[in-house]
Amino acid sequence: MLGLPLRYFLKHPVTMAASVAADPLQLWMTVQDEYAAVRERKRPDCRYESDGNWERQLHASLGVPWPCKEAAEFWALWPDVIRELEAKGIRPGPESFQSWNDGDAGLVRAIWCLIRHMRPKKIVETGVAHGVTSRFILEALARNGDGHLWSIDLPPLERHWRKQVAVAVGDRHAGRWSYIEGSSRRRLPDLLSHLGQIDIFVHDSLHSERNVRFELDRAWAASGTHAALVVDDVDANWGFRSFTQAFPGQQAMVCEAEPVHPDLRRFNHKGQFGVVLKQTTA
Repeated sequence: MLGLPLRYFLKHPVTMAASVAADPLQLWMTVQDEYAAVRERKRPDCRYESDGNWERQLHASLGVPWPCKEAAEFWALWPDVIRELEAKGIRPGPESFQSWNDGDAGLVRAIWCLIRHMRPKKIVETGVAHGVTSRFILEALARNGDGHLWSIDLPPLERHWRKQVAVAVGDRHAGRWSYIEGSSRRRLPDLLSHLGQIDIFVHDSLHSERNVRFELDRAWAASGTHAALVVDDVDANWGFRSFTQAFPGQQAMVCEAEPVHPDLRRFNHKGQFGVVLKQTTA
């Protein structure tokens, strides 16, 4: 278990020592999470067949027409955000934030439409990176005129990468956004307990089955009767499949990602994300 942090310590002794001193509990929890994730990578790939008509299906499940004008709003904003990142010297897309991807147009558009149609008051996301998804969530909430976003994020130790966290958001929408530093395993339970009930949950942190199930199981219990869960990179682990099998009868769809440029690590060179709409039974 100590192989990963030991290698990092040998490469970055000052940074690692500072991290241990600042928050030893968080470091130990991160070591456990990463160790479990490495072990999971020995399992076979989890491949899905994407729903080709996911946008039509999503809107039908929400009871709203498709095509919708809200999607046109998204497309008007998307190139502006991409250009802003490029102007800062960032190449958006796959592996733009260490090994992490920025939110792609498919994932972010699905979240945008969910927010504009569902008009949620409480949204929780895990994982921020450059903050592309966070930016669009906040922009959609602003257009609704209501709602708040809580983002749980464990930023990198390296100063260079920490400076890039949430650059797509900048100082916008400060009144609608709460950034909570730490891993979801440490911060999510207390946050959900404090909020009482949430309307939309977005997973985009450590993509291991162990972490996905930890987040989704708790978000599901804390979500309202008409809530939505969005899970990025479902093809990276078995978490989404095991979750939907554990909670059958819900509206679940697997959607093809739309990265700015190909992600050659993925079996389809794009990646996939999942959406679950919570349905109550009489």
